[in-house]
Amino acid sequence: MTRHHQGLFIAIDGPAGTGKTTLTRALAKRLVRDGYDVHATTQPSRAQLGQIARHGTDTYRGHELACLVAADRYHQLRTEIQPHRDAGHIVLCDRYVASSYVLQTMDDVPPAFIHALNAAADRPDLTIILTADPAVATARIRRRGAHSRFHTDITSSRTEAALYRDAITYLTAQGQTLLTLDTTHTPTDQLVQIITRKLTPLARLPRPDQATA
Repeated sequence: MTRHHQGLFIAIDGPAGTGKTTLTRALAKRLVRDGYDVHATTQPSRAQLGQIARHGTDTYRGHELACLVAADRYHQLRTEIQPHRDAGHIVLCDRYVASSYVLQTMDDVPPAFIHALNAAADRPDLTIILTADPAVATARIRRRGAHSRFHTDITSSRTEAALYRDAITYLTAQGQTLLTLDTTHTPTDQLVQIITRKLTPLARLPRPDQATA
């Protein structure tokens, strides 16, 4: 199949328990099935620095953790995300800058410091923000197990949800392209359909039935 699309960088973000990883996998699978080159990744990255940030949230806090996450982000942009995008791939990233605005704020880092740390990070072509009722998100976290000290109970879920609303306002004011989706009751396959409809004009993707074999 001949591929006719330009590279895209898509960030998928939102509070814990909203289904970011599940959606990233399902969306990647759908796009690959439709004949597109896709690279799915995550932040913190799977590289050494990213693993230190991901598994060191009990050791590193506040400004030091914010700096670790930002350093990993810039390294991943240079070594992984930018090369795949330049090669014409659709890059799907599970968590990106919006997570730093939220989690580092929860960690008592001043917003101005977070903004300065991430000011030079690439702007995604589309940022997808997933939301969910905090009670539902908390129940999902409880079933799967918390990944870090940031996600403990209904209080942390409510705080995270409120801070993501602030992040949406901030990113929108910056002129970024956002798509907000509520995952409380909407099944993953329906979310994937909504996103692919959004991506088609954004990326100038051909419809699969229009592609040349």
